[in-house]
Amino acid sequence: MKQVVVLGAKGRFGRSAVTAFQASGWQVRAFGRNWTGIAEAGVKRITGDVMDEAALNAACAGCDLIINAVNPPYEDWAATLPSITNAVIKAAKRVGATVVIPGNLYNYGAGCPPVLREDTAWRPTARKGHMRVDMENAYRASGVRTIVVRAGDYIDTEQSGNWFDVQIAKNAHKGRTSYPGVLDALHPWAFLPDVAAATVLLCEQRDAFGAFEEFGFDGYSLTGLQLADAIAVAVNRPQKVVGVPWRLVKVMGLFNPTLRELAELRYLWNVPHVMDGRKLLQALPGFTPTPLEDAMRIALRKDIR
Repeated sequence: MKQVVVLGAKGRFGRSAVTAFQASGWQVRAFGRNWTGIAEAGVKRITGDVMDEAALNAACAGCDLIINAVNPPYEDWAATLPSITNAVIKAAKRVGATVVIPGNLYNYGAGCPPVLREDTAWRPTARKGHMRVDMENAYRASGVRTIVVRAGDYIDTEQSGNWFDVQIAKNAHKGRTSYPGVLDALHPWAFLPDVAAATVLLCEQRDAFGAFEEFGFDGYSLTGLQLADAIAVAVNRPQKVVGVPWRLVKVMGLFNPTLRELAELRYLWNVPHVMDGRKLLQALPGFTPTPLEDAMRIALRKDIR
């Protein structure tokens, strides 16, 4: 039976990956620090720390896939990301598994072109971008078969601490959208269940791919105004669009490491860019993303806000 272990299974991508792989008939191991509630049928929960070599090896034993969805707090990346990367590479080599990474756009930097492709040069300008490039290059050099599914900001089915639910749509049901960037600049969005579903389909044909393969996920390319309009339709209420007080964020960042890191990535909201998803669609010709209207209605249900 096909077996996958999802590291960081309690995080936003990890949670969606567990659901998607389980629904597709995979035997799923969900690896996390602690658990509450009842697991989904067919999902084995494993408590452990990715830096515990014995626990990680035991969790990965016999698995065809390792989903590396571990996402430390921004302020801990410098101290933990290289160690996590090395631990996962070592475990993958031990069991002969393919590693899957949810990719972001930090690699491209503030000078990125308007359309981002798999062959677009990585020229990071933020610390997080340099760390992501180092991480992905480590997988590329390791010889471990690696699949990167790269997307813009997520629209999730529940509150998961992303820009959409924490800031942008937090007060949508009150008629207020808070947008952090230039309102007429295109920005890429992806409905997280779609990204997870596409990841499963890619993994099921992984033997046809190279040792290190990137796939850009083109969900919805929207300006700030278009996003606000979609939110208005979903909640059936006109939206007043307001900005984010970035000057205050920078000042608060002097005392709050997370805000400091967010401020460094502000360019993502001001530099127009979209994902080119043609490579993914060539690999998955039958894949159809959720329509924007449906994704918004699901994300903005009052019972999950």
